[in-house]
Amino acid sequence: MRKGVKAAVVGGVVAVVVGGAGYGTYNVVSALNGTAVSGGSAPERTGPPGADEVKETSQDFFAAWQKGDAETAASYTNFPEAAQELLTAYGTDAHISQVRITPGAASGTTVPFSVKATVSFDGRSKPLSYSSRLSVVRGTSTHRPLVDWQPSVVYPALQKGDTLVTGESAAPAIEAVDRNGAVLTKEKYPSLGPILDELRAKYGDQAGGTPAVELSIHHADTEAADTPLITLAKGRPGKLRTTLSASAQAAAEEAVQRFAESSIVAVKASTGEVLAVANHREDAFNAAFLGRLAPGSTMKIISAATLIDNGITSANGPAPCPDTAVWQSQTFHNLTGMKADEHATLSDSFARSCNTAFVKYADSVKVDSLTREAEDRFGLGRDNWKTGIPSFDGSVPASGGPDTAANMIGQGQVQMSPLNMASVTATAMTGRFRQPVLVSPRLDDRELARAQGLPAGTVAQLRQMMHRTATTGTAAQAMSGLSGDIGAKTGSAEVDGQAKSNSWFTGYRGDVAAAAMTQEGGHGGDAAGPIVAAVLRAAG
Repeated sequence: MRKGVKAAVVGGVVAVVVGGAGYGTYNVVSALNGTAVSGGSAPERTGPPGADEVKETSQDFFAAWQKGDAETAASYTNFPEAAQELLTAYGTDAHISQVRITPGAASGTTVPFSVKATVSFDGRSKPLSYSSRLSVVRGTSTHRPLVDWQPSVVYPALQKGDTLVTGESAAPAIEAVDRNGAVLTKEKYPSLGPILDELRAKYGDQAGGTPAVELSIHHADTEAADTPLITLAKGRPGKLRTTLSASAQAAAEEAVQRFAESSIVAVKASTGEVLAVANHREDAFNAAFLGRLAPGSTMKIISAATLIDNGITSANGPAPCPDTAVWQSQTFHNLTGMKADEHATLSDSFARSCNTAFVKYADSVKVDSLTREAEDRFGLGRDNWKTGIPSFDGSVPASGGPDTAANMIGQGQVQMSPLNMASVTATAMTGRFRQPVLVSPRLDDRELARAQGLPAGTVAQLRQMMHRTATTGTAAQAMSGLSGDIGAKTGSAEVDGQAKSNSWFTGYRGDVAAAAMTQEGGHGGDAAGPIVAAVLRAAG
C-alpha cells in the first residue's frame, strides 16, 4: 500500500438502479437533471437511447465530473454507488483537479472523450491528459438514459477494484541491470515493463533507493505491483542486478513480435538463471511466467522420462505408432498425414511426435506415475518456486479415466507455462533440477525448490531423442542453421473454441534452454519454433 495515501476501492457492479423504488424516485432524479416532472408520471421511452439522450446524458455527466461533484455525476450512471466511490477518490486520493473534458463525435450510444487535468501533491504539480469513452444505456427500471458505469470510464486502464492514488510510492524506484551490468528499461525492452514493476515492488527497499512521488494505479490484486502513470518528483533509484542477459532479452523481444499472443523464457541450464522473458500481448499479463495452458506434445519429454525411469521402455525400445489408439472409450489420433509404424522405437515416435505411441502405454503406467515424475524428478507442481516475482509451478494432476492417456500427450488436465517447459528442458539436459530464478536468492535469503533430478542414463536417452527431433524430426525446420549441441521438442495443444491449436516449442543449444508458446499459432514448429530458435541463436 502506498505510504500516506488512503486507497478507495473502485466499486464493483452493485445491483442498485436509481429510480428502482418507483416514480417518486424518478421525479427526484429528474429534478437533478433539471427536468422536473409534475403529476407523478411521465411517458417512458424504450429501446436504445436516442442521439439526443446520449448527448444530454453524457454532457450532464461530464459537467458534474468537471466540477468535482461526484454525487451528481454518479447519479447519471446505472451504478451510482460504485461511480461515486471512484469519482470521489479521483479528487481526494488521486489529487486530480482542474478537469476539462472534451467529448468527441458519438458513434451510436458510445461517446469518446479526452481529459486534460492537473495532478498535485505536496506542492508539486504535473499535467495529466488521456482519452477514454463511455456508453449510454437505458435504465432497466427507470427507463432513463444512463452512463453504463465501468471503472475504465474514469481512466482507460482501470479494472474492477483498481484505484488511482497519488503520493509517495510504495517502493523506491529501481535501476534494474542485467547479469553484466547493462541497464534494463521498459522503453528499450517493452515486455519487461510489468516485470520491472514487480521487481520494484518486492525489492525496491532492499535495493537502497528513495521513494518517488507518483500518480499510480493501485491494483485490486494485492499481489500485483502498482503501475506508475506520472512522476511528480523523482526518487533515487536503487540498483538491482537480475539474471537477465540484455542480448538474449533483445532477441526475445524481437522474436515474440512476429506472432500475437506469444511468450518465451530462456534459462541458463547449468544454473537455472533466467536469461530472457518476453510477452507479446494486448494486456500486461506475464504469460511467460504465469500462463496455465496445456503444453501439447512438449509434455512428451516428461512422459518419455516416465516410461524410461519406470522400466516400461527405452529410447531404442518399442513404442509402436498405430493410426489410432483407444483408452477408456476415447479415441486418440495422430497429426493428419502421419503414417503408422508398428515397429517404431520410442526415439522414432518421439521424433515424429506420435500421440498414439504414448497413449498405448497408458495401460502400463499408474494413475500417478506421470505426476510423481513431474514432481520428484522435474520439480513441478508443488507450488514452491520462488523466482523473485510471481510465477506458476506447473500442474500434472493424477487424473483417472481418459485423462490418464491425455495427460501423456500434454492435453487433459496438464497445465504449463513457457517458464515451466524451459525448466523441463534444462532438467532433461543436465539431469539436475535447478529452480529458475530472476534475481539471486542471496538478495532476500529465499529458499529455492528442490527435486531429485534424473538418472544419468535417462538424461542420455532424452538428449539423444531431443537431438534427433531437432535435426531430422518435427523440430528440424525451426532449428535449421543452429550449430553445436542442440535438441528440441514440438507441441500443439487443441483448445475448445479455438480454430487453431496453441503452438508450443522447447529446445536447447549449448547451455541455454528455451520454451515458447503462441496461442492459436498452429503446429509447434510454425510459430513457437522460430521464436525459440531466434533466442537460442542469440544466446547460445
